[in-house]
Amino acid sequence: MLGNSILWALFNRPQSAPDWTGNIKGVSFSPYQKGQDPHAKKYPTPQEIDSDLRLLREQGVGSVRTYSSIDGMETIPELARDHGLRVTAGAWLDGRIERNEAEIKNLIRNARRHGNIDRLMVGNEVLLRGDLTPAQLAQYLRRVRYATGLPVSAAEPWHIWLKHPQLAREVDFIAVHVLPYWEKIPADQAVAWAFEQYDRVRQAFPDKKVMFGEVGWPSVADRQGESTASRVEQARFVRAFLNIAAERGIDYFIMEAFDQPWKQRDEGLAGAHWGLFDVERNPKFAMQGPVVENPLWSWEAGLAALLALAPIALFLLNWQNLRLRGQLFFAALLQAVMSILAWNLFLPATVDLTPIATFVWGLLLPAQIALLLVLLINGLEFSEMLWTRQWRRYFPPVRDAAPEHLPKVSIHLAIHNEPPEMVKQTLNALAALDYPDYEVLVIDNNTKDDQVWLPVKAHCETLGPRFRFYHLPSWPGYKAGALNFALVETAPDARVIGVIDSDYVVRPDWLRATVPYFVRDKVAVVQAPQDNREWQGDLFKTMINWEYNGFFQLGMVQRNERNAIIQHGTMTLVRRDLMDRVNGWSTWTICEDAELGLRLFEQGYEAVYVNEDFGHGLVPETFAGYKIQRLRWAYGAVQILKGHWRQLWGDSGLTLGQRFHFLSGWFPWFADAVHMLFSIAGLFWSLGLILAPAHFDFPLTAFLIPTLGVFLFKVVQPLVLYRAKVKCGFLESLGAALAGMSLTHTIARAIYQGLFIKGKPFMRTPKGENKAAFTRGLYQAWEESQMLLLLWAAIIGVGYRFGLDHQEALVWMAMLGIQSIPYLAALLVSLISTLPPKSAPVPVQPRAALRGGEPAMGVGKLDGETGALGMARLDMGH
Repeated sequence: MLGNSILWALFNRPQSAPDWTGNIKGVSFSPYQKGQDPHAKKYPTPQEIDSDLRLLREQGVGSVRTYSSIDGMETIPELARDHGLRVTAGAWLDGRIERNEAEIKNLIRNARRHGNIDRLMVGNEVLLRGDLTPAQLAQYLRRVRYATGLPVSAAEPWHIWLKHPQLAREVDFIAVHVLPYWEKIPADQAVAWAFEQYDRVRQAFPDKKVMFGEVGWPSVADRQGESTASRVEQARFVRAFLNIAAERGIDYFIMEAFDQPWKQRDEGLAGAHWGLFDVERNPKFAMQGPVVENPLWSWEAGLAALLALAPIALFLLNWQNLRLRGQLFFAALLQAVMSILAWNLFLPATVDLTPIATFVWGLLLPAQIALLLVLLINGLEFSEMLWTRQWRRYFPPVRDAAPEHLPKVSIHLAIHNEPPEMVKQTLNALAALDYPDYEVLVIDNNTKDDQVWLPVKAHCETLGPRFRFYHLPSWPGYKAGALNFALVETAPDARVIGVIDSDYVVRPDWLRATVPYFVRDKVAVVQAPQDNREWQGDLFKTMINWEYNGFFQLGMVQRNERNAIIQHGTMTLVRRDLMDRVNGWSTWTICEDAELGLRLFEQGYEAVYVNEDFGHGLVPETFAGYKIQRLRWAYGAVQILKGHWRQLWGDSGLTLGQRFHFLSGWFPWFADAVHMLFSIAGLFWSLGLILAPAHFDFPLTAFLIPTLGVFLFKVVQPLVLYRAKVKCGFLESLGAALAGMSLTHTIARAIYQGLFIKGKPFMRTPKGENKAAFTRGLYQAWEESQMLLLLWAAIIGVGYRFGLDHQEALVWMAMLGIQSIPYLAALLVSLISTLPPKSAPVPVQPRAALRGGEPAMGVGKLDGETGALGMARLDMGH
């Protein structure tokens, strides 16, 4: 908390600026209030104008400059007189002749009526815009001078006066606009530069009085070259300028009295933020003493500390098993997330948002909160995996178990259109199991080609009576339906059900090392990780192999600590009597394995995760297969969440840790769905910026921070954790991160399909399988490639429209580039998947269990003498 306060104070420490103790000679005055706009013919009332003029006089302003003499602005001189203010009255001229005539007539009328008008401005930047020629402007000047007898001038930027010296002959004084921000001058050089331009004009016209018709600096604006805008820089400019102008006796009008949101349409952010007062008529800074950029920062810091107080306390009380550095890291991350949240919540109060920006803020705030939650979820996994002192629920492979701890196991293998030779390898490995009593049921469901399933049946017959084969020509329920059939056919004396996939080659000690954990009645599931074979020498398969391994060596280890592992459909063992009690496998979800595990947790049972590889399967051959597999997992996750939301949120046997993991474990997939939404929204927003910049602002950087944070975590987390816990090299870690990122679009599609579509998800089968490698790779990532091109086109369009010296444009372009990286990853991984392997696969060496911290007991030996003690340690952590 102290660190939070210090950081907020450091980022918001008061900045020095020259003091100004005198009065302000003059300010440019446009009295439009919030929501008013001359383009929409919404004008201020006389009462509002009067209130503004009273405020200016109270603040020591001596004179105001007006820009128009119609649409209610003609009332300003009389109202200003009542407050003792002098007026330099203006007429707005452009290419509309009839309107110009009305402006000139009202200007002349007011000049004749009101003695507090001491000079006149005929036109404002008319020559700069090209609305009139110098000769046309001269005619208006002569007419007004003749009719009023008052000093007249035209207001133009300094360089226009130098470009059109003949204009000086038509005026009684020269009013120069000197706005260094628009000239891309750095803020610390702006005051000196402004007086340099003033002196250039004065030297060019020594017989004319020269004044600053407009001079100032905006408080909020897009970057213009080296020009940056802030409240502090505005205060420094204005206060320094006032001191020098007073020393030199120079006349001026500060640009301007009040912020004018309506100007953003024509001049961008800067146009709306030149005021000494904001649109609510609050002063932006004092004229003396230090200046603070964000006056509300202490409230933001307090809210950030308050939001973080309970989560940090809860974390420190329940995660004492972490080393100090882990506790400090996650506590700091919690505080940082709450600071970002507080910053976002205060944006409408600290930033003058347009109505569109306010709408976008409200729309994006829930998404920002979701992304911040993803940061915390990833950060917790990061902390636990790196800095846990000792895993409290650690289950090593059992050695030398007593015979009574080796009950009969029924192994179920569901197949459908599988290559016979691959299935034979799986069956041969099962036949070689070193276990006293087991059976294998092979259920072929809905395979129509006799040449596919008959060889498997024949092979089962050669393996002996342990193996039974069933062919179901037409059977509902897909894999779950086949496994439910197997439950009916299971031997009555079998106590444990085992399930493996058709491509898995198991180790002989698989059952002997895991089944004894069922000696405890509370254990419902014993699970071992999946591992892979025949990936060596193939870059694509190597990448996805390590990406898979990350889940089993990181996520599952973390989830096991709170008895919340995901049951996956291979290398899993389930207590047989519980299968009957919960009515078997569910056919309403395509992830029946994970759903069953959740149901068993809801009944109050436990799972054991023995983190050692007892078998190896095959990874997908193509990027399309990789995508289809992940789409099925993500779609199934949404099905499960929809089917079990009452149990996850309401009354059930789930512990708090189980609820956390089943909700947070799939939450990052919803972040991928948000990524897709942000990408599509970014495309439309970029189109608006390019085609209608007056109506579209660049999103505030604060909106983009969580997106950037999630992306960085996606990159950094696997690079660090894979090296530390998965035991692969840097390049393998990088490849795994790239492979995982390449599935962002696929996962997003699955989430949206799961939310809005019932039944199985739709996955387009890629075309072009017989084409050249590049074409195949492009087709497999066709949707991602299109999104990539659209995002890159948006980057080019924004860059072309705003230029490369526009800070907000550069930030937005960078964010679009970051948004495009997952789509680029998909294309790259798809192309890599088409490359030929460099070498033939090599045999896989079993990996030892990942401990992360040494267990209280070093071995899981179970025999008649020590079995009770050995099993007793399974209660640790509950």
